[in-house]
Amino acid sequence: MNIGHFYFIKPDYFTHPELMQSANHRPCFFAFKERDVMWLVPISSKISKFERVYKDKINRYGKCDTIDFCNILGHKKAVLIQNMFPTNKEYILNEYLDEHDNPVQLADKTRKRIIHKAKKVLALHRNGYGLIFGDVLEIEKKLL
Repeated sequence: MNIGHFYFIKPDYFTHPELMQSANHRPCFFAFKERDVMWLVPISSKISKFERVYKDKINRYGKCDTIDFCNILGHKKAVLIQNMFPTNKEYILNEYLDEHDNPVQLADKTRKRIIHKAKKVLALHRNGYGLIFGDVLEIEKKLL
């Protein structure tokens, strides 16, 4: 697994009902590393839904680090940091490749911004702020 690349997960990973489910190679997940564990952040095409949630959080808290937006292969996508989870390579189905079989990646600035936000949200979650759905810290312990 490579940091900043996108992956699809095997359906048998999703035994926890709180985790976003995967079906028919959707969604794809953005990978980053934290504490010797790879974390995956789901990507969604439901832009209007998550723009509303994002704006609501901005209005309520003055900022939003749990959702971000990016362009993937020329299409706007929602980055659902609030739904990230840890995994290892045994649960990877395959890497997301473009039509020329090249790994799909984000622009460097976007990749860095999303990883920064994800690590910030994860640190806050570790300190008792319930920012991530599912018992991801328990899953992380099992993976370690």
